[in-house]
Amino acid sequence: MTLITELPPATPVPPLAATIGCFDGVHRGHRYLIAQVCREARRRGMRSALITFPEHPRKIMQSDFRPQLLCSPQQKTALISRQEADYCLLFPFTTAVAQLSAFDFMQQLKQRFNVCVLVIGHDHRFGHNRSEGFEDYCRYGRELDMEIVRAEALTEDGTAISSSLIRHLLQHGEVAKANRYLGYAYELEGTVTTGHQVGRRLGFPTANLHLSCGDKLIPANGTYAVTAETGGQRYAAMMNIGFRPTIDNGNDRSLEVHLIDFSGNLYGKDLKVQLTDYLRPERKFGSTDELVRQLEQDRELARLKAAQAATDNAMKL
Repeated sequence: MTLITELPPATPVPPLAATIGCFDGVHRGHRYLIAQVCREARRRGMRSALITFPEHPRKIMQSDFRPQLLCSPQQKTALISRQEADYCLLFPFTTAVAQLSAFDFMQQLKQRFNVCVLVIGHDHRFGHNRSEGFEDYCRYGRELDMEIVRAEALTEDGTAISSSLIRHLLQHGEVAKANRYLGYAYELEGTVTTGHQVGRRLGFPTANLHLSCGDKLIPANGTYAVTAETGGQRYAAMMNIGFRPTIDNGNDRSLEVHLIDFSGNLYGKDLKVQLTDYLRPERKFGSTDELVRQLEQDRELARLKAAQAATDNAMKL
């Protein structure tokens, strides 16, 4: 795949069959759409392309908006680069672009990117007031000599797979189902910072994770089975998201990761965490001894989940 960040492209692109969107998460629904774009391109002897935005469009219009991203911009680019499309074009979203009508926006796609076939997601709308629909796009396409194709949605469990659905699942702790729709394990990454070191005193030293992407969605509070990666090594681990009510952590929401069978200093190191399963909600225990007993159970269950995940991955290979 060729990534194009210059506008207009330094080298003119051939006629394209393309689709446009945020592609947050690059989940299975997105990949189903991308496959349709590639199929339409092959039918017409064209190249295929994805057009996306470096930043969430709403952040340009509302600086304090927190988009709750499923993947960071860097992760999105990496995921997109693995797809079968020929091009990925990064279209900077500006206040001027936000004011374009749907017709003018489509005209920009034709003039700037040589889009001759536009594949539109089943629920996608664009233009400054988003009031127009598929029939309007078809009419504009005829004026612009651009063919418009309606894409099919990927449905599972009777519901179309979408970024908003996956966000909802993660916000309610349904990480296993969210992972199934993503097609990979939901990931959090950042740097290990100094915490309160309470876990160390309890016999469960934890890495306090400071996310590298401040707009990343943090799943529901609770304890998770995870896989942690640092320094090129992977470890079975468990992670707690929340306020640690047993030790009266106040309003300080934290992400703490305990790496099973790890010894060493992680302060200042990069840490990547992939969520496997939701183990239990966060709750206040009657004593630290009761908390430790629960943590011991959590650790064994997390170790078991990691072994199961490794077996499942080996079977897929």
